[in-house]
Amino acid sequence: MDFVLHESAFMQSAVGPGGYPEPGPPEFAFAGRSNVGKSSLINCLLRRKNLVKVSQRPGRTQQINFFALNNDALRFVDLPGYGFAKVPLAIKAGWKKMIESYLESRPTLKAVVVIVDIRREPSPDDLMLLGWLLSLGLPAVVAVTKADKLSRNQAAQRLAKLRPQLAPYDAAPVVCSAVTGQGRQELWERLLARLAD
Repeated sequence: MDFVLHESAFMQSAVGPGGYPEPGPPEFAFAGRSNVGKSSLINCLLRRKNLVKVSQRPGRTQQINFFALNNDALRFVDLPGYGFAKVPLAIKAGWKKMIESYLESRPTLKAVVVIVDIRREPSPDDLMLLGWLLSLGLPAVVAVTKADKLSRNQAAQRLAKLRPQLAPYDAAPVVCSAVTGQGRQELWERLLARLAD
């Protein structure tokens, strides 16, 4: 499918299905542990500086945020980050339910971009999410972020170490940097290929 990004805008936030916009165009959701660079990556993909609010404080996104691209021809969905230790257990449980409810019930969801930090091992939460998406039959596109924090050689070594762990869920994870724009085009190509399926 040909898609050229012209504009993007915030639509609405929701904590449950009653607050979602009506299903319409295809949606891509973005998920990852708190502070992994999710908001920055979405802004990079959309070539916007501050459309998605970036916070230095983990656990900031506490709702599901919907964004319309090209006058609502396509949507990005920013899911709350998971795995932040300082969030009370009751709030964590609420986030988990919120995320699961969206992923299980959204008919227009085409793929989930699961974001991991290139400097870290995938967390148990990351692997649980990836396994769960696999069981639901939802395609995962893994974005390995913060590549700018490492040299090219270090990044290549880290990717070689990460690949075997990620291979069951995505055979070709995309190395990204929201700072340099690395991986932006490749990630867009992966997403648009899902639209063509």
